[in-house]
Amino acid sequence: MASDAPPDRFESLLTRARSSGMPGPQLDRLENARKLGLHIYSQLDRRHQREASLSALVDIARELSAPYDLKTLLKVTTRRARMLLGADISYITLLTSEKGTARVEASDGHVSSFHVGMRIPQGAGSSDVLTTSAPFWSADYLADARFPHHERLDEMVRAEELRGIMAVPLCHSSGPFGVLHVADREPRHFSADEVSLMSSLGDLAGAVIEKSRLMDRTAAEVEMLQRRTDEAEAGHRQWQKVCDLHEFLMSQVLSGCDPQSLAEAAVDGLGGVLTLCAGDGTVLASTAGAQRDDELMIPRAMMDAHAEGKAVQVEDGLWAAPVVMSDENLGAVLLRTERPLRESGIRLLGLVAQATAVLLLRQNSHGIVMESQARDGLLDDLVNRARSTRELDRRARKLGVALEKSYVVVVASPVGDARRKAMIWASSYAHRNDGLKSEQAGRVVFLLPGADAAKVAREVHNDLSPLLRHLVTVSAAGPVSGAGPIHRSYLEALRCLEVMGALGLSGRSAAASELGFLGLLVSDDHDVDAFIESVIGPVARYDDQRLTQLTDTLEAFFHASGSPTHAAKTLHVHPNTVARRLERVSELLGEGWQHPDRALEVQLALKLRRMRSALMGREPLAGGHRAGGDGE
Repeated sequence: MASDAPPDRFESLLTRARSSGMPGPQLDRLENARKLGLHIYSQLDRRHQREASLSALVDIARELSAPYDLKTLLKVTTRRARMLLGADISYITLLTSEKGTARVEASDGHVSSFHVGMRIPQGAGSSDVLTTSAPFWSADYLADARFPHHERLDEMVRAEELRGIMAVPLCHSSGPFGVLHVADREPRHFSADEVSLMSSLGDLAGAVIEKSRLMDRTAAEVEMLQRRTDEAEAGHRQWQKVCDLHEFLMSQVLSGCDPQSLAEAAVDGLGGVLTLCAGDGTVLASTAGAQRDDELMIPRAMMDAHAEGKAVQVEDGLWAAPVVMSDENLGAVLLRTERPLRESGIRLLGLVAQATAVLLLRQNSHGIVMESQARDGLLDDLVNRARSTRELDRRARKLGVALEKSYVVVVASPVGDARRKAMIWASSYAHRNDGLKSEQAGRVVFLLPGADAAKVAREVHNDLSPLLRHLVTVSAAGPVSGAGPIHRSYLEALRCLEVMGALGLSGRSAAASELGFLGLLVSDDHDVDAFIESVIGPVARYDDQRLTQLTDTLEAFFHASGSPTHAAKTLHVHPNTVARRLERVSELLGEGWQHPDRALEVQLALKLRRMRSALMGREPLAGGHRAGGDGE
């Protein structure tokens, strides 16, 4: 032992003693000395191994302290663990964000397509270390029945032909977050020193890995903060440009620029093509590159912008911002651009609209807004009869509204959220048509020039419906002249609107005059003469001018249930005479007069004519007793 001889020299010394015939007691003492020497030698060898292992562990600690990223650190840890224990393979699993599972993150020494990235349920096989936080080892893993097995994990073990496996937890202050494994392809009984050494390596690796993860998270947060700082600085610069441009635009407006100069100054900060529109849809200015829009586009864009009260995207590549003062529609600013409009660009578009409002108000000295409000107030009073006729006539003359001309009262009833858009459109429509508009109980009310109420109602309906893309019902009454009859015509239009709803005519347009005898019922003055004239007027005038009996023939025809033969008997004439008279009626009233709807109105008009004449004491002569021809 003093000469550091190997253990086999101890055995050779005992062999020589036996050969030389050493006595038994001395030989026993020599045998005890040999055993004691081998024991001391084994302890010294174990101590040397521990010192070597601790030295290797210090070297590993020094290597792991290098500034690796997490992926590299895991790779270095698995390689060092395999070399420290002289194992065939090593790998690391870490807990995932999915509760109850771990994921293979790194491996070293594998010879098959090792399943890096494979997920393992917690509690299966060696992953149970995550639950117990204690080391685990098995001399022959697949044959060991002390723990539950997982099919995918066992498949990986078979692919690598692993037998002896040891696993130790990787921990930080809040508990285990992963497992470090080493394994051999032969059965292996791991010693207590090896388990202790691996546990120390696990503690060391756990601390270093957790530190690396924290550093990675910190680096990511720093990068995110830097990115946000850059974005904030860029946003600040962009907003500063917006403020500078707005200040410049306002200085241009206050210095007396025109709309074209304002548009050209504003488009530099927005890009694209800029168009400034007045409240009636008239284009006030447009920058270079403007294309002719769909005739519905400008009114629709204005309605959408004013309905939202801010800059909005009307369609791909088209934005609109309202030009307003209080609730008054002064117009809109339209922007066509191919690039996305960011928040600063949307804000700038709104500021351009503000500058446009100041420009329009400065040019009109508030007159346009005040006049529009006064005209709306006039129609409010006209339809509600809130003032005397004399006062209303005086206000109308002051506003340049010639009430002595022929006007039609129109009521438009849009559905749902389209009402606000309809009111915005109504301002420009009334302006374009030299009329008045108002809002009454959520409906748009117009007083428009015209003599044909049905025609005016259709024009309003055809103009408004495509813009709103909602159901709109339009009724009309008139024509009227003067301030007095407007209230009565408004009520008549409302009744017409109610009748249209009852008849299932929502979403259409109509005037009381188009509703036939229903129009007579909803009419405020029940103009029977007008109804008779509109239905059978041509026939009655023909009788008066030619002294014929067409009206009598019509009455006999309907009384005979549409039979010319029976009608001829009642009239005491030949059936051919009745047939010729009915042909003349068709020429005067049109071919569709016998259609059930028209026939009903014709019969009602005939009865009203006879009843009115009877009550007035001018009963017409019965058929066959009146002088005159046959109306051929």
